[in-house]
Amino acid sequence: MSDKQQLRNFVNGEYVETVDGNVSDLVDPTTGEVFAQAPVSGPQDVDRAMRAAAAAFESWRDVTPAQRQLALLKFADAVEARAAELVDVEVRNTGKPRQLTTEEELPPAVDELRFFAGAARLLEGRSAGEYLAGHTSYVRREPIGVVGQVTPWNYPLMMAIWKIAPALAAGNCVVLKPSDTTPASTLLLAEIAAEFFPAGVVNVVCGDRDTGRAVVSHPTPRLVSITGSTRAGKEVAAAAAPDLKRTHLELGGKAPVILFDDADVAAAAEAIAVGGYFNAGQDCTAATRVLAGPGIHDDFLAALVAQARETRTGGPDEEDVLYGPPNNANQFGRVSGFVDRLPDHAAVEIGGARVGERGFFYAPTVVSGVRQDDEIVQDEVFGPVITIQRFTDEDEAVRWANGVEYGLSASVWTKDHGRAMRMTRRLDFGCVWVNTHIPFVSEMPHGGFKHSGHGKDLSVYSLEDYTRIKHVMHNLEG
Repeated sequence: MSDKQQLRNFVNGEYVETVDGNVSDLVDPTTGEVFAQAPVSGPQDVDRAMRAAAAAFESWRDVTPAQRQLALLKFADAVEARAAELVDVEVRNTGKPRQLTTEEELPPAVDELRFFAGAARLLEGRSAGEYLAGHTSYVRREPIGVVGQVTPWNYPLMMAIWKIAPALAAGNCVVLKPSDTTPASTLLLAEIAAEFFPAGVVNVVCGDRDTGRAVVSHPTPRLVSITGSTRAGKEVAAAAAPDLKRTHLELGGKAPVILFDDADVAAAAEAIAVGGYFNAGQDCTAATRVLAGPGIHDDFLAALVAQARETRTGGPDEEDVLYGPPNNANQFGRVSGFVDRLPDHAAVEIGGARVGERGFFYAPTVVSGVRQDDEIVQDEVFGPVITIQRFTDEDEAVRWANGVEYGLSASVWTKDHGRAMRMTRRLDFGCVWVNTHIPFVSEMPHGGFKHSGHGKDLSVYSLEDYTRIKHVMHNLEG
């Protein structure tokens, strides 16, 4: 394996070796072949990063908002300037289409850094006042300290920025563990950040689930933040409980896409196919659970199958490719398993199979005839599979839409303004789109309800999550 790239942790402003030298293979999902090795960090490696972050916080906490803003703006400029390099690393590690990664992921990531740079100077508290005679009270909003963070493999670079940017803008230091299958771009991001932030402010430790547990259970961080599965979120919450750490959990989703009979069939089919298949459906907000009205169901199913037939999966540099492969062999097995276990009343209208003989490519798939209690309706597939159900009326659509454990996102498709307003109020999801699905903006919060977790990414709400509130009272006679 000496000819393979050897990655290292990034701690206290430099690349470092792990204590015991354990490594894991990184597999190119387009070929199934090993292309690099990454460290598997143990408790001593995590402790080293935590100590570096804690030491850096002693001075970083006193940096003014204007100085934090400037550092984040310079960081954003550097990420933009090195976009091609970051895309190369991201594409090799994930198999994503190069052009889409360049156009759809890098610009928002840079924008998010710039947004939080500005937001660093906008944290406000209520005005000071005399709420007790002879005393003046006011509120301080302070950084929490060291933050432990865990990111997933579906958007390694973007999710790292979603975590790092608000934490640094609020004056915290971070120890981040990327997914064991996709650490490469996060390490490069930390290297770039080191040019603009003091050593120890941004630290990255690679590893497996045990490494993540060590980050979460370490006594130093006062907040732990994860983007991942509901299972992982529950484990993080349990591991954080003994120290009463705060948790920020952005977890799975099972987004309903509700089409009423007055929706534009062609426009909806095109948008929902993109929203369901983009990034191989590996998105917790993916448009993969369609609920269609009785008058539109058949026409929409035909249009959706036509869209799937025109959708291509392939390697990073192939033309006219919407998505690459599922990220790893386990995820490929999970996706195919859902389809293989379909009940007899469900039908695979198109797809449902591996594409090619190398890598983990899976065909764009449409499944009809599913019922509300089917596994594929209730559980997150996280793959390029869209199901469709026929509802009878608005109440049933709401009941089915809300009738899952998740509560992250949903969309409603109708020309009736009143119906759209009713639906957005009744749907139990943290984000509801109307006549669109999946756009994000830095200014608006992203986060869910129920088993989709709590806390918000993006927006000033995220920045507030990375702060603590302190009441200060002065005796005016003292």
